[in-house]
Amino acid sequence: MNSADNMEIGVTRADEADQIMAVTREVQVFTTEEVDTVKELLDEYVAKGDASGYYFLSCRLGGRVVGFACYGPRALTLGTFDLYWLGTLSNAQRRGVGAALIAQVEQNVRAMGGRLLIVETSGSPSYEPARHFYELHGYRRHAIIEDFYDEGDSLVLYTKKLNP
Repeated sequence: MNSADNMEIGVTRADEADQIMAVTREVQVFTTEEVDTVKELLDEYVAKGDASGYYFLSCRLGGRVVGFACYGPRALTLGTFDLYWLGTLSNAQRRGVGAALIAQVEQNVRAMGGRLLIVETSGSPSYEPARHFYELHGYRRHAIIEDFYDEGDSLVLYTKKLNP
């Protein structure tokens, strides 16, 4: 893997869709339905750009996508955004890719007038690293809805206030 000095975060290009989907499939906690949902949002983004209401960022190392983020404004709110997806290749984890992506998402959301970022994730044991990651980056656990996704799989809701 290349060093973090070669890391580039930028708007996802249409020609990176296959690489984004490869990252999504490699994230072993995502179900087939979740992978299909990422594809649906990505297709909408590629077809309509910002008009889709979804924003994708790619993290590239040596010109290859090793991570991505998808976010967008929350309907019926003023300045609230959702972080829908964040994924990295397994060999890019714990190397600053996720941290760089989430920092860029936060910066972009602030630039769009965002004041609050919401993350919804699973309470299952396989998502413990994700929950730890969000807490490490200043996200506050606000709610747990038991058995939300399935019996024994709770929804864990995190938020972060974005100061200008």
